[in-house]
Amino acid sequence: MNARPAPARLVRDRVTAALYACFGTWGWFLYSFVPGLPLLADELGITRAQAGLHTTFMACGTLTSGFTSAALVRRLGRRGVLLLAAGLLSAGVVALVSAPGLLVTLPAATVVATGGALFIAAAQPALTVHHGAAGPAAVSEGHGTGALVGLVGPLALGGAVALGWGWRPAVAVTVVLAAVTALLVARLPGQGALGTATARRAEPTEADGEPTTAVAARTTTAPGTTASAAGAATGRPGRFSTAFWLLWATLVAVVGIENATTAWAADLLRTHAGAESGVAAGAVSGLIAGMCVARFAVGRLALRFTPLQLLLAAFAVAVAGWLVLWVATTPWLALVGLVVAGLGYGAQFPLAISMLLGAADGRLDQAQARSTLGVGAAVAVAPVLLGGLADEVGPHTAFLVVPALIACGVVAVLLAERAGRRHEPHPLHPADAGGAA
Repeated sequence: MNARPAPARLVRDRVTAALYACFGTWGWFLYSFVPGLPLLADELGITRAQAGLHTTFMACGTLTSGFTSAALVRRLGRRGVLLLAAGLLSAGVVALVSAPGLLVTLPAATVVATGGALFIAAAQPALTVHHGAAGPAAVSEGHGTGALVGLVGPLALGGAVALGWGWRPAVAVTVVLAAVTALLVARLPGQGALGTATARRAEPTEADGEPTTAVAARTTTAPGTTASAAGAATGRPGRFSTAFWLLWATLVAVVGIENATTAWAADLLRTHAGAESGVAAGAVSGLIAGMCVARFAVGRLALRFTPLQLLLAAFAVAVAGWLVLWVATTPWLALVGLVVAGLGYGAQFPLAISMLLGAADGRLDQAQARSTLGVGAAVAVAPVLLGGLADEVGPHTAFLVVPALIACGVVAVLLAERAGRRHEPHPLHPADAGGAA
């Protein structure tokens, strides 16, 4: 009766493929547009801080998604939200690539980000619901797909710049990818994971008939925090726990780390490592390549190790990569640093969001909405902060922002783990205490 539950198994079906396509479309845009901000600044004759305002306006779109996604899911279902997201993303990209200046590119960035954030806001809970105990692995693979598709973005950007076409053609490819994604989603039924469900239908495990949703609660929750304990941590029903908000802070930190580096790594390569503009923009693919490898690897490792163990290891790798990048004075060594940093960065976000959703006491769409607000705040502040500092003290010194954010992330996740353990009920048997199956 107390046998250990069967290990989680990730089954990739057409629902999974359609949801992964959402990550891929958004990944292409992010990694073809954001590394091109220094090029956009040169084209428009503006400062780095002004170019960084595009990420601030993108953050406004992310915040819009955060305020509206839960209500939209209740009204339209996740399938309807995904189709709406594809339309917004396409319209925003068309406006962005045809715009003559900041007065159009800035609001267009807001529309694009609203669509992209709605993509992720609906796809992440859908994957969690659809895959149950294997949810963290599915979410990680989804982000891995985004990194894999996005890997080509900086290369396409660098190639377009080298050919004299500028940054716009590479970004315009997003419209095609959004249309393909919309077709895949439109062929799926708007029920189950793509409806408004908050928990997967209970299915017995091979071991003892324990509902899959119960296994999912343990495996997706922050180590030491069961889903019920997460809700009990505040002592007030309907409110998120202390552990949840600490994990929210961790998520904000990791998003800030990734976005600040993606936006200004090319500038660091140009000014400190002596790379040409096209080479510097293309070299950001090294960061994305590392992220891609990490996210697919974490998809497997998340079935065997706790999210906390993996996240702390990711922070350590990220520090090592940042250090190599920061001291590099040649393009090849900076590229090595970007790849190593990407190995750390790639694992951080899917692990942080899985832990956050696991501490949500089953309120996945509400938790996702709050996480989207945090993502928006990080996207708004981190690239502009680093860009503004770079204007004042140079990109090299400004990149000290990255290890500071890593330190904040480490402290927040350790405090979350401690808060979760403080409110954890005594396990009934060793399997309950083990976290991931």
